[in-house]
This record gives sequence, structure tokens and C-alpha cells, in this order.
Amino acid sequence: MTSSSQTAPIPVVGAGLAGSEAALQLAEAGFAVDLFEMRPQVSTPAHQSGDCAELVCSNSLGSALPDRAAGVLQAELAALGCQLLDLAKDHSVPAGQALAVDREKFAHAVTERLESHPKIRLIRTEVLTVPEDPVVILASGPLTGASLSQAIQDLSGEENLSFFDAIAPVVSAESLDRTVLFAASRYGHGEADYLNIPLEKEHYEQLVDTLLDADRHQPKPFEMADPRAGAFFERCMPVEVLAARGRDSLRYGPLRPVGLTDPRTGRRPYAVIQLRPENQAKSLYNLVGFQTHLRYGEQEGLIRSLPGMTQAEFVRLGSMHRNTFVRSPKLLNSDLEWRRKSGLFLAGQITGMEGYLANIGSGLLAGRNAARKVCGLVPERLPVTTLLGALANHVATAPAAHFQPMKAEFGLLPPPDASEMPGGRGGRRLRNLAKAERSRRDLAAHLRQYPLPRASAAPV
Repeated sequence: MTSSSQTAPIPVVGAGLAGSEAALQLAEAGFAVDLFEMRPQVSTPAHQSGDCAELVCSNSLGSALPDRAAGVLQAELAALGCQLLDLAKDHSVPAGQALAVDREKFAHAVTERLESHPKIRLIRTEVLTVPEDPVVILASGPLTGASLSQAIQDLSGEENLSFFDAIAPVVSAESLDRTVLFAASRYGHGEADYLNIPLEKEHYEQLVDTLLDADRHQPKPFEMADPRAGAFFERCMPVEVLAARGRDSLRYGPLRPVGLTDPRTGRRPYAVIQLRPENQAKSLYNLVGFQTHLRYGEQEGLIRSLPGMTQAEFVRLGSMHRNTFVRSPKLLNSDLEWRRKSGLFLAGQITGMEGYLANIGSGLLAGRNAARKVCGLVPERLPVTTLLGALANHVATAPAAHFQPMKAEFGLLPPPDASEMPGGRGGRRLRNLAKAERSRRDLAAHLRQYPLPRASAAPV
């Protein structure tokens, strides 16, 4: 790899969680950074202030327990030298065993840290195009401005940029009852990649009744504002809205059983819910066509009432809102560099990474790799046995046709070997603890091989 010729400050576009972390990673390593943030000159419907790293939804960064995905990801970020994690802990509020922050004090502290850092210039202006500098980090977030969105769209191809996020629930493969579900493809064409939940008439009628009566999430205006469409696309229609069109609308739509035969009965079910692999390892499955506005508790109860799903473990619950993100599997490597534009790194929700911690982690990884790019070093790709590495690998390698945002979950990690399990085979908590210990061990080994380069190592 040849080194970058960049001598000017490295542009970082967007001062949300990802952009702020990326800028601090670079600055702490001695690199000059121009950090661009359009607020407060250009506001968004979601933000309330002009502060950097403002949390617009929950104030919780998730559980700190070692057998929870958020706890493991926090440990990984700490080992990687995360800057925002320390500030979050400095401004934490009581939240049991979770890390939650005083959102105003946290955002103020991040902004003050950025404004006072001698290597960072915080520039309050809207960036309208993708900068042409040799090394750039784009972390403009899910509410990217219209002009920059168009520039990204032009760079990627129109079909690779989504302005409306219709998410169906995702469950872990190991929680599914394979004695009830059956694997098949329609009419036997191709591989039997889909798992199928067979519904007899009574199950189907019960499902429709539940959907019609269930409590729905009431979205905020910014969640539903789609500047391109103005309303739902037909393909993004919530399942409960489809059910309200008529009792048979679902079984003639996303739940149609045509071409599927249950091998246990030798006949076609009344309706079928299909589960599609969400990752290459087939450890996660997406409920096809089940994008929904139902409240989370309602979703969990409804799905666990389905045949073969009583023990379902949820990796992601369904939601629908505006969200600008690229189709990362077509565009990005697992080091978060754009495949066809050397030196352009993406970070944050625009990559399809969900959750505060994952967004901070993506900024950290993009910052480290931008530094490596400037210094002419090979890119850093984290072990897929770490949650941050597995998430970066997921957004780079997931099936592109159905790509949707994903947060860090244990289901992204390969299962532990028997030798890694204390006392042999164990339950979910023991499996998670084994994955957590493997993450710690593998990340420590990785960091010995890939230390963060310093600006003094960059070629003049």
C-alpha cells in the first residue's frame, strides 16, 4: 500500500457520536482534524441543541454486565482507547447495571473537549459534497442533509442509499424450534435457505386479531419524515397496516404459502412466515415482511406466540423511521473504507450500524484506519470474535439485497468451542460469558499487532 500524500487536516464530516470519536482518535494520535458540523446553523427535527454528540433518543448506552452485548462492547471500546466512553463515565447517572448519562452534560463535555483540543478545528458549516481530500471520514448520520445525501447517492448509485428504514425483527438461530419450523425454498428452486413457520387457520386468525388490537409506537415527526416519498413505500408497509386492509391480506401478501410444502404434513400450510438468514453464518434470522410499528413488548409477545418461536431470543425488534444509510455490503470493506474510493471512510449510522456504542465504535475504527492510511499502513480489521469486529464484518458482508441496520449482539459472534465453555455445554449466559472472554483475549492479541499509529510516523 502506498502512503497518502495528505498534509492538510483530515476532514471529518459530522460531529455526532461517530464523528466526535473519530476526530478525537486522530487528534490524540497527533493528526490535525477539521471537524465539520452543520448544527446549529442548519438544524434537524431530532436535535435540540448545537452540541456535538447529542443523544436524541435514550440516554442509556446499555448494560455494563459482562454477559450482555453492551457490556462486552464497552469493554472492547475501553481496550481500544475510546475517548467518548471515558466522558460518558464522567457524566453517568444512576441506572442500575447500565451505563446512562446526563445527556446535556455529556454533550457539553464532548463539545468542550473538541473545541479545546489543539489538533481539532470545529467548523460550523454544512458540507454539501463529499470532500476530495486523500483521506476523509464521513459520519453525517441518519439525518444527513439533502445535498450531501445526493452527493453520496451519486457516488454509490441511487439504489444503494435508503431514506426510509423499515426493519423487521431478527432472532437468533439457536433459539428456534427446528422440530416445528421447516427449511425450504418455494417450489424447491435453489437451496433451502429459508426457515418457515407453518400457520394453520387458527394460528393465522389469532395473529391477525393480535395485530389489529396491539399497541403501536407513536413515531415522532422526524422519525416519519421522508423527504423523497412523503409516506410509506408499499414495500415498507407495516404488517399491522396490511392486516387492517382485510383478514386475508397477509396470507395473500408476505405470508403467502404458495410453493411451500410442510414435509411433516405433506401439504401446504394455511399461511407461512418465512425467516431469511441475516448473516453469512446463518446464526441470525429475519422475519420477512414483518416490519412493524408495534411497541417492543407487543412484538415479543406476538412472535413468541407463533409455532416454533416460544423461546425466541431477539437480536433486533422491528421499527420504521427515516434513516439515511448506504447499502454497505456493496460499498464498504470491514475496515469501513469505501471499496471504490481509496481513503474515504464511513462511520456511524450511515454505515448501517445501530446503537450508541456501535456508532462510537465505528468512529473509533474509522479514525484508527484513517491514521493508518495516512501513514501508509495496511488497514486494521478487527477480529470477528469481537463484537465491534463482527459488526464491521457484518455491514461489509451481509446479503446486500436485504441489508438493514444492525446493532451489536452476541448472535453476530461465532459460537464458542467446547474447550471455551466452563464445564462443557452451558446455557445462554455461559455461552455469552465464553464469547466475552474470547473477545477480550483476541482483542488483546490484535492490539499488540496493530497499535494506533502516531502522526510522527506519517511520511512528510
